[in-house]
Amino acid sequence: MSHKPPKSLLRKVGRAIADFKMIRDRDRILLGVSGGKDSLTLLQIMQHLQTYAPVRFELGVITVDPEVEGFDPAALKSYYESIGVPYHYRSQPIMQQAEQHMDGDSFCAYCSRMKRGIMYTTCREHGYNVLALGQHLDDLAESLLLSMFHGGQLRTMKAHYLNDAGDIRIIRPLAYCRETQTSAFARDSALPIIADSCPACFSMPTRREHMKQLLAREERAHKHLFANLLHAMKPLMDEIPA
Repeated sequence: MSHKPPKSLLRKVGRAIADFKMIRDRDRILLGVSGGKDSLTLLQIMQHLQTYAPVRFELGVITVDPEVEGFDPAALKSYYESIGVPYHYRSQPIMQQAEQHMDGDSFCAYCSRMKRGIMYTTCREHGYNVLALGQHLDDLAESLLLSMFHGGQLRTMKAHYLNDAGDIRIIRPLAYCRETQTSAFARDSALPIIADSCPACFSMPTRREHMKQLLAREERAHKHLFANLLHAMKPLMDEIPA
């Protein structure tokens, strides 16, 4: 069953799509759905946009199973069928591969890179030219701090960019949305969230979690913190393909 997202979410997603020219007429978009609140919320938003957007686009979903203990995406299959969206399921023992091949990298970074490769391959196999991901403003702010603190660079996730091969555009329509908004919508709509959708991340303390806590402390004292961070990050997010 589909649920209409609140106007507050739709406005922010619509503005991000317009600002970064994310969706073009006749795009075929593959949405990465992990089973977490953010990607499931984005799925509902994208389906709703299909009903009235000024451009026509097709939508499919992909779930990549990293074959880690505790992650069971089986419930998503019936959910996708109930809302009538084409789905692709891919499985790969990413944690096992990480233990054998990871060198000087975090598991989260390795897993993300491996999943991205699987999603690119699926896009090519099925004719999708756009990959949509569910990161939101909180994720972008955390990435900015991680890059500055640990990499000595001013960088964050792009809102819209072209992959290295030049054949797939990547978009993040939730770039202006807060995690509190996706959480509230997912809860109120009873979306079929898979608990601990990345169990390895929950079992291993991460630098990202530290940044999340730091930002939460600062926001309690400075209510405009994320609006200011977004203003500062927008030039870093802007890599719109021609």
